[in-house]
This record gives sequence, structure tokens and C-alpha cells, in this order.
Amino acid sequence: MSWSGWGDPARARELPEQVRTLLRDLLGVRAPAGPAASLESVRLPPVALPGPLVEALAGVTGAEHVLTTHEARVRHTRGKSTPDLLRMRAGDGSDAPDAVVLPGSHEEVAELLRLCSAERIAVVPFGGGTSVVGGLAAARAGFAGVVALDLARFDRLRSVDTESMVAEFEPGVRASEAERLLAARGLTLGHFPQSFEYATLGGFAAARSSGQASAGYGRFDDMVMGFTVATPAGTLDLGRAPRSAAGPDLRQLVLGSEGAFGVITSLRLRVRRAPAERRYEGWRFPSFAAGSAAVRALAQEGPLPAVLRLSDETETMIGPAKPDAIGAGGSGCLLIAGYEGASEGDRQAAGAAVLARLGGEPLGADPGVAWERGRFSAPYLRDSLLAAGATVETLETAGFWANLPRLYDAVRLALLGALGSPLVMCHISHVYETGASLYFTVVTPQDADPVAQWQRAKTAVNTAIVEAGGTITHHHGVGRDHRDAYAAELGPVGVSVLEAVKSRLDPAGVLNPGVLVPPAGGR
Repeated sequence: MSWSGWGDPARARELPEQVRTLLRDLLGVRAPAGPAASLESVRLPPVALPGPLVEALAGVTGAEHVLTTHEARVRHTRGKSTPDLLRMRAGDGSDAPDAVVLPGSHEEVAELLRLCSAERIAVVPFGGGTSVVGGLAAARAGFAGVVALDLARFDRLRSVDTESMVAEFEPGVRASEAERLLAARGLTLGHFPQSFEYATLGGFAAARSSGQASAGYGRFDDMVMGFTVATPAGTLDLGRAPRSAAGPDLRQLVLGSEGAFGVITSLRLRVRRAPAERRYEGWRFPSFAAGSAAVRALAQEGPLPAVLRLSDETETMIGPAKPDAIGAGGSGCLLIAGYEGASEGDRQAAGAAVLARLGGEPLGADPGVAWERGRFSAPYLRDSLLAAGATVETLETAGFWANLPRLYDAVRLALLGALGSPLVMCHISHVYETGASLYFTVVTPQDADPVAQWQRAKTAVNTAIVEAGGTITHHHGVGRDHRDAYAAELGPVGVSVLEAVKSRLDPAGVLNPGVLVPPAGGR
């Protein structure tokens, strides 16, 4: 993974000159004044952990699994949001951990948490490092130091129960590797978010991830049957059955907790038979409202494809389908439907009948194939645009169907008010009988302080989402970026429940401090 961008550095690409010209002429984008920092020139704070504490950590895992080198610290600094990358490109490594610790067993994690709790060392659980909400930057004040707890050594598929269709994984397994291991047994998780190539299974659970085939397979939290979690207070082993009436489901406390309550050391996940084939097709609708009505009909009445996403007019114009491929001079909105399995022909035909009845124009397989081919490449394009002088970021929310138009307008107006004349695109990509998510992409010229520029816009959008009745996040997580808006969404009683759980499981407050749970007295 690139230390200052997304994914494989070999796949980074320069923007064509015609795209640079378009950015300059339409948005006023200008190239940055100077080159991005090199890894060696990133400015890091001195290691704050005293030598005896570094030795104590090494006593748990072995000295070879405690890293304090410049490169190790840089590579574990923050996540992959646009502000994260802008800071790294500017050489700002101020959030770097003092040490990177790689435990190899549940017992080692438990012992590390006991040690860090006793010595007041902040601990940031680190999987694929793909957080886009500030989920990997711990608050340092009041702690002896900060360590990144890298779970890369937790990389095994432990067992597969094909009778129950449950597989047990360690949390550091990347999603792409999990699919490779399962495919050898004819199985799949069916979880393909944009971070698929680099994110880990433990990270998916900790952030309530949702994949591009969520209409067919559900969100990742739907797949979690149980897990083992190490906390400073002891071990939680949750999930004896698919569902239970034995009180509140404590699995829900860990799902979405972003390492603030404990460290997942094992997951038991629902798997399914891998489909023999996957087919994607495109449809054109005259407007976002008309396409939304069709998506809602499929979600409520069926048949529901495995993949269902609708781009608004702006995203359709510059997205994966060429304008002349969607008819009418490129106007309208593109819908992608994906069907999986050799026996899906009848479902596909029935879905086509619904889409046609509601005003959809079939475009054949080409738009769907184009979308599938490029569905993991957008972060690379984001990096190229950052290098060219554009700020590019995504944000998402969700709401009930009746409220989606209000939510859509509120987010767009907030972005326009904060940024002037940005390019704002949106799509519906995760649908339910009662509602759906809205996923926005924003492109705007970088000003003199692009981090502060985006923070102003993000604050305005967070406020707009809460006031419009949406949830502050559907699948990116809370982190630090959404924490205050999350508190407003929960209300004071809800926040007090979070504080009580945090206090019981992590009494010294060392787990990912500053993330998810508002600081005491901060609301």
C-alpha cells in the first residue's frame, strides 16, 4: 500500500493533458506550488515512549515485532481520507504512533492491552489502514505514548463449516485474500466494497462496512455470526447461534465500535456458494427521481438484484458509461443492475420488466461491464486529481425513502455553500425496503489550505445531514470526523450509554482515544 496514496504505487497514473485542461477551464484547478513530500522527509514527532516501556512491549511479542523505524511509523499514520493524504503529501506526520506492535495471538493482544492500560499507552488497532473518517489518529493528551496495534500476523482462515456455512477467520486477513481462500472451496463472502483489495475483515466488522453487492449479500454486519474480542477488562466471546432472544445482542456493541471497546481477534462469518457467473447490465432513466422510484420498487416488491446502483445526472455524465452509450446525448441517469448465479435468468427478466414498466431504457451489458472493470480504481483517480491540484473527497449518508429527496438537496446545498461551485456527484448504492444510502463525490480546486477548506465543508455537511434527518454515516464509520455529529444524532442519553460501555470495557480509556466516543464534557 502506498504510504501517501491509495493501493499499489505501480498502478498510479498521470492525468491526461486534456483532463488537466478541463479541470483548469471548468473548475479553476491549478497545479500545487511544490512537489509532494518524500517518505524520508515526512516530519515525525520524537518517540515519546520511554525505553523501558518499549522493552516491555517487546517482552510480550518479541523485539522483532515492535517497530520504531521512520518508515514503519509513517506507514501507520492516519488512514486514506483526502485530508489524511493532503497532510502526508505536505510532510505532516504529527499523528504518527511512537511504535508499531505486531502481536501474533489472542493471548498476546490481551497481555498488550493489560500492559498499555496499566501504563496509560494509547492503542490504535490497525488493519488495512483504509479508514476515511479519521479512525486511526488517536488523541495523545494524557498518555505516555501511542502504539499502532498492527494485526497483519492474524492472517489465517482457521476453519470452514460447510454444513452451517460459517467460516472462521483471523481479523488481519485482507478481503481479497479471504475471497481467494474461499474460492478454493467454492464459497464467497460476497463483500466487495471499494476498499476490497486492501481492507481487512476485522476492519469491516469494526466499521460496519457495506459492499457493492449488498443488495444480494447484505452488509458485513449481517455476515458476522460471532467473534472473539480482547478488551482491557477481559475477553468477550460472542455468538452461539445465528439469532438469539437471550437479552440484547452484545455483538452489536462491537460491530461499528472502531477499536474503541476492544480488539477483534477472531471472526465467524456467514459464507455462501460462489456464483457460477455474474452479469451486469445498464439502464437509462430520464431523471434521478424516476430512477429512484424504480430502485425503490425493486427493493420493496422485488426481484432485487445482487448489485443495484443509480447515478444522478452529474455522475452519469462523467462516470463509467460514455455519454453516447446512454442515449439522448448523454442525458438522464444510469442504473447498474447485477445478477449472480447460473439460475438468475428468470430474476433478471423479471427485474427488467419492472425497470421497463417504470420508464427505464435498456442499454445492454456494456455499461455494466465498464462499471465492473473500473469499480476498484476510483481511489487511484482521486490521487491523480490531488496531485493536479483538485480536492476530491467522498461522503455518504442514508435515510428513509420519503426523506431521500430532502437529504439529497440538503447535502448538495451545504457543499455549494461551503465550496462555491464544486462538482458534486451522487449515487444510490445500498438499498432496503424502507430506504437507501446516498453516496456523494465532490471535486473542487484546492485553496491555500486545502485541509481547512475541506474541514469547513465537512462540518457544514455534517450539520445538514443531522438537521435533514439522515444518519451521519451508512458504512464509512464514525472515527473523529463524524464524532460530534454522531453525538447529536444519538442525543445525550445515547452518548451516556456509549460512555458507560467504554468505561466498563476500557476503564483507562487507552483504546483508540478520541475516536467514536465524544470526550468527557465535550458535548
